[in-house]
Amino acid sequence: MSNLKGVGVALVTPFNEDLSVDFDSLTKLVDFNIENGTNFLVILGTTAEAATLSNEEKEQVVQHIIKVNNKRVPLVLGIGGNNTLEVKKQIEEADLSEFEAILSVSPYYNKPNQEGLYQHYKVLASTGKKIIIYNVPSRTGQNIEASTTLRLAKEFPNLFMIKEAAPNILQYFDIVRQKPEGFSLVSGDDEFTLPVTLAGGDGVISVIGQAYPKEFSTMVQLAFDGKVKEAYEIHNNLVEITRLIFAEGNPCGIKLVLSEMGIVKNYLRLPLVAASEALAGKIKAEMKNI
Repeated sequence: MSNLKGVGVALVTPFNEDLSVDFDSLTKLVDFNIENGTNFLVILGTTAEAATLSNEEKEQVVQHIIKVNNKRVPLVLGIGGNNTLEVKKQIEEADLSEFEAILSVSPYYNKPNQEGLYQHYKVLASTGKKIIIYNVPSRTGQNIEASTTLRLAKEFPNLFMIKEAAPNILQYFDIVRQKPEGFSLVSGDDEFTLPVTLAGGDGVISVIGQAYPKEFSTMVQLAFDGKVKEAYEIHNNLVEITRLIFAEGNPCGIKLVLSEMGIVKNYLRLPLVAASEALAGKIKAEMKNI
């Protein structure tokens, strides 16, 4: 059984005003999440602005989080890309001794067909490492169809989980219904977390969860316990803020929320920019409602 159940959060990378990595804020963020019920941490995902970090910075971020975490919760490392052999090489060369699994996004920009997506993950599976498939069509331009996910799940036991973020919730339900024993699905869309968990999913890898870890982990636990009404009360309380943080892209919204909470500073690296004044006003107002 996987240790990756409940609420995982895709951590942001906090920056200072000069856009250097803000390690003090990163410490605060990790501690805040672990102390408030987050079940596992995802490092160097999209939310971390990993695309704008140098290799040296990535290594520093990884080592810092390992140290602060101090084996308190399981860790997942993001390693993905659109050059299959390069991704395979990175996975093989990475020191994964502190990690439960790799989160690997499907190839973006090249737009492979379903057979290409299957072959990509088949090559990654050949590393023998535990790998989470990550399907996020809004970012990659290509959907991994349920049939492809199920084919991979049945053939390669080390492809043991999918972070599913397709816009069509029926795709999640198809996977949950037909998946083999030992394969799990977590929501990659914060707003789908509750219905997907109630349908048999194993929780979420969340963005908003890092700002509201207590609420989000309580909601998911209530879902596991079948306490639907109580779970939906939390879900409904967080829907508006969840929509708002993604209104101008990720992670500009979540960084604003975390900066309002005094956990990180509100700086992003280009090509991303801070939330507009109009959106910031809405987010601040909604935070007061929660």
